[in-house]
Amino acid sequence: MDKFSFLNAAHSQLIEDLYQQYKRFPDTVEPSWKAFFQGFEFGLESYGETELFPVETAAPASSQTVTQYANTQVNSGAISEDIKKEFNVINLIEAYRSRGHLFTKTNPVRDRRTYEPTLAIENFGLSKNDLSKKFNCATEIGMSGPASLQEIIDRLEKIYCASIGSEYMHIKNVEEKLWIRQWLQKNNNQADLSATDKTEILRKLNQAVAFENYLHTKFVGQKRFSLEGGESLIPALDQLISTSSKLGVEEVVLGMAHRGRLNVLTNIFGKSYKEIFSEFEGKEFEEDVFSGDVKYHLGASKSITTASGESVKINLTPNPSHLETVAALVEGICRAKVDIEYNDYGKVLPIVIHGDGAIAGQGIVYEIAQMMTLDGYKTGGTVHIVVNNQVSFTTNYLDARSSTYCTDIAKVTDSPVMHVNADDVEAVVHAIRFAAEFRAKFGKDVYIDLLGYRKYGHNEGDEPRFTQPNLYKTISKHPNPREIYKQKLVGDGILSEDTLKKMETEFKALLDVDFDESKKIEKNAMAIFMDKVWEKYPFKKEKKITDTFDTKFNVDELKALAIQISTLPKDKKFINKITRLFDNRVKMVEGNSLDWAMAELLAYASLLKEGYNVRISGEDVERGTFSHRHAVVKTEDNEEEYTPLAQVRGGKSFQVYNSHLSEYGVLGFDYGYALAAPETLTIWEAQFGDFTNGTQIIVDQYLVAAEEKWKIQNGLVMLLPHGSEGQGAEHSSARLERFLTLCANDNIIVANITEPANYFHLLRRQMKFPFRKPLVVMSPKSLLRHPKVVSPVEDLAEGQFQPILDDKNANPSEIKKLVLCSGKLYYELLAKQEELNDKSVAIVRLEQLYPLQMDQIEEILNKYNQRTELIWAQEEPENMGAWNYILRNFRDTGIQVIAPVPSGSPAPGSHKMFEKNQNSVICRVFGVDHAPTERPVTA
Repeated sequence: MDKFSFLNAAHSQLIEDLYQQYKRFPDTVEPSWKAFFQGFEFGLESYGETELFPVETAAPASSQTVTQYANTQVNSGAISEDIKKEFNVINLIEAYRSRGHLFTKTNPVRDRRTYEPTLAIENFGLSKNDLSKKFNCATEIGMSGPASLQEIIDRLEKIYCASIGSEYMHIKNVEEKLWIRQWLQKNNNQADLSATDKTEILRKLNQAVAFENYLHTKFVGQKRFSLEGGESLIPALDQLISTSSKLGVEEVVLGMAHRGRLNVLTNIFGKSYKEIFSEFEGKEFEEDVFSGDVKYHLGASKSITTASGESVKINLTPNPSHLETVAALVEGICRAKVDIEYNDYGKVLPIVIHGDGAIAGQGIVYEIAQMMTLDGYKTGGTVHIVVNNQVSFTTNYLDARSSTYCTDIAKVTDSPVMHVNADDVEAVVHAIRFAAEFRAKFGKDVYIDLLGYRKYGHNEGDEPRFTQPNLYKTISKHPNPREIYKQKLVGDGILSEDTLKKMETEFKALLDVDFDESKKIEKNAMAIFMDKVWEKYPFKKEKKITDTFDTKFNVDELKALAIQISTLPKDKKFINKITRLFDNRVKMVEGNSLDWAMAELLAYASLLKEGYNVRISGEDVERGTFSHRHAVVKTEDNEEEYTPLAQVRGGKSFQVYNSHLSEYGVLGFDYGYALAAPETLTIWEAQFGDFTNGTQIIVDQYLVAAEEKWKIQNGLVMLLPHGSEGQGAEHSSARLERFLTLCANDNIIVANITEPANYFHLLRRQMKFPFRKPLVVMSPKSLLRHPKVVSPVEDLAEGQFQPILDDKNANPSEIKKLVLCSGKLYYELLAKQEELNDKSVAIVRLEQLYPLQMDQIEEILNKYNQRTELIWAQEEPENMGAWNYILRNFRDTGIQVIAPVPSGSPAPGSHKMFEKNQNSVICRVFGVDHAPTERPVTA
């Protein structure tokens, strides 16, 4: 092998990176490299001699890269032996930067995996004889001048192979990489802490450890998901909030798993110990209709003053046992706060605490990671902290992932990772400060892998030795981080044993007092999450969803808005189809016949005019999946974007964003956004309604349950295109039946609208409520362009939302069959009725399926009292759709169903079978032959 193989292609990136660094920041490059690059560039320009090379050195060919030139010079012998050694040491330095994290002391209870000794100096053309030689490249790692190879190695070991292992060489941005390199080289990658700092760190550690011990003693066998083994998370969070506040952060939003949550609630968020103790007693909550949740799911909001005097608002987002979902909410909440309150990403900090198994195993982590730089979803960088227990429930890490580290997701976004030994609390603090500073500087995600252990099983009732007997032998003998740090401070003469004993005794006495006080609490209370945001919307509601709300809007202003948002600027050239489409919108207004898209856009425009904000998010929402919305249009030549609704003055903003191809993560994000923005109409639209299949966890755990579990209101709108139109098993059903199964206690609204005006009022009502409720809309596809699906301007301006639409043409005395239905099937039934001229059937539409307007339903049933049949008709298979829900609510009426036969699939794949099923339903409603008949074809 060539003795200069250290400069082969495997190391070409090193030289190229250094050269790019030299071109941007020449004074930051080590002097000998700087001279080399100067020679390379000078040679290219003039073929003259340089300071670094002798006159006989060949000038670079104009086609050579700097790496190729370096190889040429070394192999030709043009570079001296000393320079070759410098190259060797530079490569050794670079190897530590790239692979040093594999050889750290970061694991407190396990030996590191064994690797080939790739950092041995012999692998870099160096020998023990070189250890005493001095090398100029010592300045490359922050040393003040030339140093011996042994001194260089010692420094590299401290920087890259001690209690912190840093991964950053995968980052492509030279400026970021250089900044990290210099940050790590300060203080040998060790925290610069005063005696006061160290005492405060120990105080937080003592709180964390003593609190867990106290719970273990007083509430034997109860689940608490203790932090023991990872107690340094508490001083870490304390330092992260404190450091970030000095860097300009004014509000923090935190999402985390079960483990350590009670500790965080008390020792970071200041929730009283007596409240926690009372919750362990399992007492009921104050409100009878409020079911509450287990104590390790609850959230909190509070304003605190840091040790350095900064005021910071901190929020812990409540979350279910599907733990990683909360990360999406955290991002959405933070983005809403940036958009509405701060207008500065640097003022709001998202923190997400993961488990090691979850961050490696849950797909939503990837969906959220991809949001980092996306216009509609970025939050200025998130600090991810992994409480790495090295065991997922009972699964060893070797069975939990294929990647080297659980944090390898960081490489997707070129984010740095700090692996840190959780027993070395000073190293933890140092890594956390790095995270705060990097995020503030570059606005990117950063990951902290806090390697600790779990003292007990997954919960305190588990027996961990069943599955990890050897590991738990080690853990049983291992001192906790407080004891380790206490001994260090005593050894360093910073604190005495008496002072430490006093600290522990005083805290124990405080816990005893709160434990006694907790017995006096009769019922537990839950504070409102982000209560200041929700001051205008009290939890106790005086009005109900089924009450009437004023959604009118001045007709002249509405027409003016319609013309405004339908008129494209004359100085911009758009494709002809867009120009015609907008011209037709103007004609709709002039002809007083508005389609679905116009009603929707006018709902947004009118709300903007009244001072509300509007945000729409999802796949292809700018134009709309079915090309109906065109909320953003582009010029033909240079694709300049024009957003008509952004021209409406009044609201703070109209935002519409095409999302990445994610449903789970994006719905969670938008739910979080709505959670922090009650004055914003926040909408998530599925490309097709069945795409909500991928969001089920957000729907089940947040959308329908959050109000009862956590006293949370949310006004998110879900638009789910729904309807059987022959497109096969997918893209036919938004799974209406699932949503209706989840309805109770007025928790959500489920609607299937058939008229543009009703849709206009439905959307406006969302903001006119004196409360907030999630709205699920089975939105149409074919009805977007159906010739009968139009409304006059007056119905929008002067009407109101109609939860039930009666049959305007029916004569009650003639009606023998009352048919209830919902959605697009109505127009197909209407077409058949007109074809047959059947006056004996009344078709009534349930526009709002939940909650049902029972008083109005009673009136309709009484109105058609001559009927002999009451039918529910649906196009979904009998075991799907609304039928089971309708039967449950109409059980005493003798209602019957007309629907396709039960099926395991929402719709047939064959278009002919679809036509047969659909025609059968329609014909059976009117009691006629099922033979196919011509029906209007809709788009």
